[in-house]
Amino acid sequence: MHAPRSAIFSRLGSWGRRLLRPFRILPATRAFIREARRTPGYGLLDFLHGYVYARWVYLYIGIGTGEHRAVRLFGPLVRLVARLLDYRPACAETITFADTYHGKVVPLDAARQLVTIDRPIRLTDLDHVIPYHLARDIVIRNPDHIALLECPCRSSRPTPCLPLDVCLVVGEPFAGFIVAHHPRRARWVSAAEAVAVLKAEARRGHVHHAFFKEALFGRFYAICNCCACCCGAMQAMRSGVPMLASSGYLSRLEAERCVHCGLCAQRCPFGAITWEEGGYPAIDAAVCMGCGVCVNRCARKALGLVRDPAKPAPLELNRLLAEAESGANRRGAI
Repeated sequence: MHAPRSAIFSRLGSWGRRLLRPFRILPATRAFIREARRTPGYGLLDFLHGYVYARWVYLYIGIGTGEHRAVRLFGPLVRLVARLLDYRPACAETITFADTYHGKVVPLDAARQLVTIDRPIRLTDLDHVIPYHLARDIVIRNPDHIALLECPCRSSRPTPCLPLDVCLVVGEPFAGFIVAHHPRRARWVSAAEAVAVLKAEARRGHVHHAFFKEALFGRFYAICNCCACCCGAMQAMRSGVPMLASSGYLSRLEAERCVHCGLCAQRCPFGAITWEEGGYPAIDAAVCMGCGVCVNRCARKALGLVRDPAKPAPLELNRLLAEAESGANRRGAI
């Protein structure tokens, strides 16, 4: 009888184990493979793309932001590999990069709902909330499995904002994969610890984004807490790539409470507020993403978020679950 691979691995000396470690398939990788196999329409290139992204996320994001030295040394090759990973059939010319990898702005309370789930979630057909052709499902298995990861965007910058550990990876197989493959940069946290991270980042004036990626089974996998100076998605937005969707809200001014301090214009991460000395803040509805940073920074409570019907519906998990359950009950009663 042949000895199990794990037993053979344990009998090797330290140098032998170190040599073979890259070829050892971790349980978290097997879980990722199983998820790939049971995801309809998920092909080999999708798997390779998703695996490369999650396994070497710092390299992937560093190249994406243009900060990694590989971009300067091997620019044409890097761009070729990026095109291959983002391969799209000829019939899908209307699909863009932003449709495959994007974020939804979520205010603090909505972000809190995503990390305090007490049961598995499956929500699909969310086109009224996530306005992209692809990657718009919320399927969360083991919702209490939450990993805190050093932000790849911040880590790629020469002088990053601190702290680095602000990205929350939610559910399986994502959280387990990240902790297993990035043990020095990721750790398990409780829901309470995740909420504390969200609150701390909100106090710093950073934006919560729920991220979706086609190569990660077309669904939600993480909440990033983003600063305008380091975030690759916000950088892409400034370059004309629509990687972020509005929260569904718009900032609104109550002029009688305004003391003309101009702090909201200074702190808006999307540059949606302009202000002239002695005047009132002017909010550009086309630019405002409804993140709530200006609301949180206004000591006079002169700003608030209101629903903007011209924008996609908010990603409020409790409301979406209630709507899904109500719809299921109605269908069952017919």
